[in-house]
Amino acid sequence: MIGYALVKGLTLGLLLSIAVGPILFTIIKQSINNGYKGGLAFVAGVSLSDVSLAIASNLFTELFNTLIERKEVVGITGSLFLIGVGVYFLFFKKVKVNEDGKQQLKFRKRDYLKLFVTGFLMNILNPAIILFWLATSTTFADHTLNQRMIIFSVALVLVLIADLAKVFLANRIRQRLTLKNIQLISRLNGAVLIGFGLVLLCGLLFFSDKLPS
Repeated sequence: MIGYALVKGLTLGLLLSIAVGPILFTIIKQSINNGYKGGLAFVAGVSLSDVSLAIASNLFTELFNTLIERKEVVGITGSLFLIGVGVYFLFFKKVKVNEDGKQQLKFRKRDYLKLFVTGFLMNILNPAIILFWLATSTTFADHTLNQRMIIFSVALVLVLIADLAKVFLANRIRQRLTLKNIQLISRLNGAVLIGFGLVLLCGLLFFSDKLPS
């Protein structure tokens, strides 16, 4: 049964790792714009939110049911947050350069904290992520506590490893990019976030009556 739980955890983790969404693009963008340390700070926030949601979905079912009942409020908040971050990246975020005209990657502790909080909020305010963890916790509700611990632990570790790989891969790519290309990637990421936010917002405003309660 442990082997069966491991397989389920690996499958769940792989599904989350390859999912295409705003987090994927932003991990790459943060790593390219802010170096691997900035990318790691962002990923740490994303990972903490995933762990929080996995625990809450298994232990606090009523809390999750309340969130689902208020999915429109949660969804609108999340979509507006995505749009806001996207607008910042698209129009206001600038690549810092030093006196030699090269990308500057000096950060203060509060800058890393800001990236951490952005990652946490961007992930935890996504109603699709909330629904995902609720669905998986419901699917595995008939499993023993030990089996569920294995499934979710393996999945979360696999997702974290995949996110770390994205950070270091993006950092290697960054070293080959010009400042103009880095700025272009930042703006492209902003456009992607705005697009995701608008699609989510339109879905909630015009098709919310067709969503599951």
